[in-house]
Amino acid sequence: MFVSDVASIPVIQLEGPGIIKAAKQSLIGPAQGWDGWSMRLFTLSEGGQTPRHSHPWPHINYIVGGQGTLFLGGKEHPVQAGSIAYIPGGEEHQFKNVSGEDFSFICIVPAEADK
Repeated sequence: MFVSDVASIPVIQLEGPGIIKAAKQSLIGPAQGWDGWSMRLFTLSEGGQTPRHSHPWPHINYIVGGQGTLFLGGKEHPVQAGSIAYIPGGEEHQFKNVSGEDFSFICIVPAEADK
């Protein structure tokens, strides 16, 4: 069992090609007893983005706050708090913050993807 609060989870500032103003928190995964899966919270500050990329694993996303776009299937999709998305493995994708507030989303992936 595991009960916590997002405010107590360490925030990791992400760096790398194509990453702008992005942070990650690893909320629940194998260390908390959820074998095989990881749930992370990503926050993109104003003007932030993830790189346009693909990888072999799928992921499930739930937009928690703010407004942004999700590049998927060759086009930009507007997303906001309450939006959901399934991104199959191998699909090129990218999240961007298009608002003046933080844009945050839950991302669930196989545990091996949360490195």
